[in-house]
Amino acid sequence: MCGQYGQADTQTPKTETAASQVLSPHPTILTQNELDAEHNRTLFRHLLALNLLSSPGAGKTALIQRLLRDRDLLAGADPLRRHNTSVDAGVIVGDLASNRDAERLRQTGIPVVQITTGDRAHLEASMVAQAAQQLDLSNLNLLVIENVGNLVYPTAYDLGEDLRFVLMSVTEGEDKPLKYPTLFKSAHAVIISKTDLAEVVGFNREEALHYLQLIAPQALVFELSATTGKGLVSFYAYLGQAIFQCHGKTSTNRAS
Repeated sequence: MCGQYGQADTQTPKTETAASQVLSPHPTILTQNELDAEHNRTLFRHLLALNLLSSPGAGKTALIQRLLRDRDLLAGADPLRRHNTSVDAGVIVGDLASNRDAERLRQTGIPVVQITTGDRAHLEASMVAQAAQQLDLSNLNLLVIENVGNLVYPTAYDLGEDLRFVLMSVTEGEDKPLKYPTLFKSAHAVIISKTDLAEVVGFNREEALHYLQLIAPQALVFELSATTGKGLVSFYAYLGQAIFQCHGKTSTNRAS
C-alpha cells in the first residue's frame, strides 16, 4: 500500500471553475511539485500519509480531531491489535490564514504543524516537506495532512501521500461529484460526513451514491458522523489495515 497511492489521476492538472473553464497550473510548477512529491514519498516510506480535501466547513478538522481522540480504538482494530501496534500520529494543517484548526487539534496532545498559505488555495509538496521537518517522522506511523478548504486547486498537487480522501458533507447537497469531477476522480476514498444531519437537511443518500458511482467508481465510500461516531468502526478498520501495511512493511525490512 505505501508509496503507490499518491499518484491516482493527479497527473491530469485540469481543474473545473464555476464558469466550466479549464485551467492548468504552469507545467514547470507541476514538474517541480512532482519531484518534491517523490521526495516526500521517500520521507513517508515507513508511515501512512493521508491527504484530506474538501470545501471549507465540510468537517475535515472535526474528523481528524475525532480520529486522534479515538486512536486507542483505532489501534484496537485488526491487524494492529493482533500485532500490539499503537497509533502514533502527527498532523500538518494547511489554511489560508488563522491557526484555529491547528489549535483545536493540538488539544488532543498530538504534534501539529501549521502551514499558512496566504493567497494560495492549496498545499504543495515542498510546503509539506518543510513542515514535516518539524515532526519526528521516525516515531510516527500515521501522518494526516489537512489540505486547504478548496475543491479546485488542491486537486492537481500530489503531496506524496499514500491515500487521498475527499469529504463531502450532507449539508452541501448530493451533486458535488458532478460539479467537481476532477477532484472526485482523484480520490481513493470519499467520506460522506455529518450524516447525523442528513434527515434535517433532506439529503438524498441514493442520489449521492449514484453520482459517486458515476463519477468516481474507483473510490471507496464511507458514510459517517464525527459527532455521533456512526460509521467510524468500518472506517477505522480500513485505516488500521492501511497503517499496518505501510508501517509493517518497513518494520519487516529493517528486521531482515
